[in-house]
Amino acid sequence: MNNSPLVSVVIPTRNEAGCIAQTLASLRSLRTAGHEVIVVDAGSTDATQALASGECDRIITSSPGRARQQNAGARIARGDVFWFVHADTQIPSAAANELLACVAKQPNCWGRFDVRFTSSRLALRIVAKCMNLRSRLTAIATGDQGLFVSREYFQRLHGFADQALMEDVELTRRLKRIAPPHCLSSPIVTSSRRWETRGILRTILLMWWLRAAYFFGVDTQRLARWYA
Repeated sequence: MNNSPLVSVVIPTRNEAGCIAQTLASLRSLRTAGHEVIVVDAGSTDATQALASGECDRIITSSPGRARQQNAGARIARGDVFWFVHADTQIPSAAANELLACVAKQPNCWGRFDVRFTSSRLALRIVAKCMNLRSRLTAIATGDQGLFVSREYFQRLHGFADQALMEDVELTRRLKRIAPPHCLSSPIVTSSRRWETRGILRTILLMWWLRAAYFFGVDTQRLARWYA
């Protein structure tokens, strides 16, 4: 790796047998280059752990909740940079290469990626563009945008807050007080399953409602019930 920072990819899972193999396959080149991939499972009852075995460096278990799972992965990670990737997200080689170039130039940093959906529907292409633009304007990132953060920043802020939802928004609000994010333009590919199953307009309205409720202090346990 030519003394470049070591990247630890942390993937929280729970019953993700339908997508985890594809996600891990997209990260093979990173592992080949010497970086590590950690799967943090929250008691899957399907084949998630079996499918992940052999395609990651470590599988550990944790109590449910992305914040707790991602914190657990970070605690055992060896990397200089933590990259939090959702189980239904695929990482094209261009995105991985852009991250490596970014942290090689500035190891102590944080940021996120532009996203596109697995579906090519026009409505979802527009949604993705709006998500990417909103994130650039607000310097706030969500988990499906592949949040990455240096070990130093992450430990300085004591990681994700132990909350049921919006842990990504909460952390990036604190991170942007330290430094502006690197908004990487090589897109990662996130699943459109929730959007297509629940309906695009309904999902947009739900996301807006959850963000507004969170802003006004609604308990994240209640938000998680609405989101489920």
